[in-house]
Amino acid sequence: MTEPEWDPYNRDCPSRGLLDRVSSRWSILVIGTLADGPRRFNEIAAAVDGVSQKMLAQTLRGLEHDGLVTRTVTAQVPVRVDYALTQAGQTLHEPLAALEEWVRTHMSDVEAAHRSADDAHVTA
Repeated sequence: MTEPEWDPYNRDCPSRGLLDRVSSRWSILVIGTLADGPRRFNEIAAAVDGVSQKMLAQTLRGLEHDGLVTRTVTAQVPVRVDYALTQAGQTLHEPLAALEEWVRTHMSDVEAAHRSADDAHVTA
């Protein structure tokens, strides 16, 4: 049996849902946080400044559903839950890290463009 051809440019293709998930700000930051190894929920929350507990839980559930993150529960008191990247999640980290580096490198240029556009709008 041949693999289907996934085309995110086609609005009916299910690959668009995956593209939405992996390109979200919170997913990118969670995947980056887990790149160095497993972490607990509160460790991820501390590393990803500004994410609400609800959004972090939702993001982790979605990434787990897509097979990018594993959730391991260890029976102890209190219960320990660790999140880690799967092999697929690890392969996704590299292109997302490149995107993160691009943002770090070009943010000053983007800010300058914003200021220039704002100045042009004020004088128009």
